[in-house]
Formats: sequence, structure tokens, C-alpha cells
Amino acid sequence: MLRAARWLDIDAGEVRTDARIVVEDDRITAVGGDATPSDAREIDLGDVTLLPGLMDMELNLFLGGPSGGNPRSDVQDDTAFRTLRATLNARKTLLAGFTTARNLGLFVRTGGVLLDVALSRAIDLGWTEGPRLVPAGHAISPTGGHLDPTMFQRIGPGIMPLTTEEGIANGVAEVRAAVRYQLKYGAQLIKISASGGVMSHSGAAGAQQYSDEELAAIVDEAHRAGVRVAAHCHGDDAARACIAAGVDCLEHGFLVSDETLKLMAERGTFLVGTTLLTDQMDLSRAAPELKAKAAEVFPKAKTVLPRAAAAGVKICCGTDAPAIPHGDNAKELAAMVDRGLTPLQALTAATLTSAELIGVSDRGRLAAGLLADAIAVPGNPLEDISVTQEVQFVMKGGRIYKEVPA
Repeated sequence: MLRAARWLDIDAGEVRTDARIVVEDDRITAVGGDATPSDAREIDLGDVTLLPGLMDMELNLFLGGPSGGNPRSDVQDDTAFRTLRATLNARKTLLAGFTTARNLGLFVRTGGVLLDVALSRAIDLGWTEGPRLVPAGHAISPTGGHLDPTMFQRIGPGIMPLTTEEGIANGVAEVRAAVRYQLKYGAQLIKISASGGVMSHSGAAGAQQYSDEELAAIVDEAHRAGVRVAAHCHGDDAARACIAAGVDCLEHGFLVSDETLKLMAERGTFLVGTTLLTDQMDLSRAAPELKAKAAEVFPKAKTVLPRAAAAGVKICCGTDAPAIPHGDNAKELAAMVDRGLTPLQALTAATLTSAELIGVSDRGRLAAGLLADAIAVPGNPLEDISVTQEVQFVMKGGRIYKEVPA
């Protein structure tokens, strides 16, 4: 039995006192009351608030993190080395209080191996520590698109060529083949490049990159397999094309209009806002033209979340780590509040709405019958959201990964 001074009832939107949560195996069996088994081991966490495990709906554990000393890791790191580094990033993310995450698309040469699917399996088997992963396999991008990795550093012809299986796909036939390949080898969602981006040499950030026909084909293949589609998308026209095609979730949405946000709310299209990166992305080594794009796009991006909330869009928490460092994920919640959301809206985005996005009902709240994913923070997060950056206790599936300091 976990005891604490307080716990967050996310459904009621209240922090309640005297937390008593009974855990058996990987599930919560009781919250509050006196129904505690006589043989239960009591863990008194003290003056903290228990929260459901948080969720990050956009990160890439295979990029960023500790340096291996290679100045050009994009072409110097092999898949084994990259995966070992990802295990460190995964553990750091878990200890930051994030017990579920979507790994949104590899865009490196792997020989066709879905590294994030393998990491997800290793975590589930207990071989390594990390959040429950929803892997996307390879991000699917047109040649020269934002998620064509050769566009980030203007890599010349013949260096790091990528196959359709690795996500570079053009035309309806190839995008269908790329989706089918990811699904064949275990991807649980599909990530696509629907518009240009800020940090790539792929043209204007908002320009639509896949045609309407290609977008429709991607969504058709994924949805027939019962899998959702997430689109990197900034531009307003590109966002409307994605919505029309049935894309389930837009990542970023930095340039969308109020009219498009209203359409997203009507269609049930989710938004992962990734707003912290507009404050904290390291642009020091970016090319001048990329800095110019950031200077144009980022101020507009900071207006999106409050407009989306006012329109009734389903907002999820996502960091785009390593756009911000792995382990700093909870800073996204503070940035959401800084933009005008309430602490409860930010926490809901990182729990209930994220659970809805990935189609699960077994997590996102502290309630009997759900997975025993719980974290503890000091203070009251509804009064000060920054306390989520001071996680003192982490439990995932009934197993304790981080103990409250003695």
C-alpha cells in the first residue's frame, strides 16, 4: 500500500488528502478507504502528492542524449551503438516520471530494422528500464522531405541512402509499401512528414510535402490495420489536407489558423503541441537560414495552445525530445501553463488525453483496475506545475524504479 499526504484525482480535477493506494502485481486494486489486505507492505512516501504516471506523445529516444564522441553521429553511429544510447535515454525518461511514450519515427539508416520496436520489447521484458513505448518504426517522408534525414545537414548524394522500407517513399504505391513494412515488423502507429519543418533544409516550414492522394493512401493502409497516423505538420493548408485524409494526430501545428483548429475539434483530430522547444531548442549551431525560419515560426507557435484549448481541440503532451534534453520532459507542462493552459489542463494532456490518443483505458488515472503507474512530487501540482520537475518516486506496473529519498 502506497501512503502519501495527497493524491491527484484527475477526473475530479482535485488534489485530495490522505492517499492510500493498494497495488497487487501490476494493478491498482483500491484507492482510499480501509480495504487494505492484512499482509500488505506499507510504503509511506510522506509529504508528497501522488500522480498517475505521465505520458510523452512525441520523442525520439534514438537521437540526442549522451555523446559518444562522434561529431557526425548521423553517419558515424551504427544501429547497435544508437540502440545502447537509447536505453540510457529511456531510463532517464522513466525516472523523470514518464511511464508511457510514443517513439515517433526513426529517421536514420538501420538496414530496415525497427530499432524502437526492439527497444519496446526489451523494456516490456524487463531487460532494460524505460517507459512503455508505442513505436512508430521509420518515419515516412518523401525524398527531400522534412524527415528525410539527409536534409538536416545537407548530406550529399550517395551518403546514407535510405530505402522505402526505411521510410523514404514517393507516390501512392511506395507509401503503401512503406506503411505495410512498418506494420509487418511491429510498428504500433505510423509517423509521416506532411509539411516542411524548421530545422531541415526542406523548404518552407508550412509547405505541404505529401499530396492529398499520398496522404489518403497512408491513412487507408494504417486504418485498415487498426493503427493510427501521426503527422509532423506546421502549415495550415497541410493541416487541412491531413484532417481531410483522416490523420489522427498533428504534431506541432505551429502555423494553424483558428478555422483549422475548429475543424480539428469537430473531427476529433488530436494536437501534440511541443511548445517548450520554441523556448529552449539549441539553435547555436544551426545554419543561418534555419535560424531565420525559427525566428519567423516560433513566435507564432506560442499562440497555438491557448487557441486550441479555446476551440476544444484534444491536446496531448509531447516534447519532441531531444529538441529539449531527454529527462526534461516535465518542463513541457510548465511551458503549456506559461502559454495560458491551467495546470489541470496540462496534467490532463499528459494523462487522460494521451491515453485516449494511443487508444488505451488502462492508465492515465489513479483508479482500481488500472495499471499501477504512479509518481510522487512535492507540493500541489495544481497550484505549482513546476513541482512535476521534481519527481521523487516512480512506480510502473507495480514495480518501483525510484524511491523517495530517506
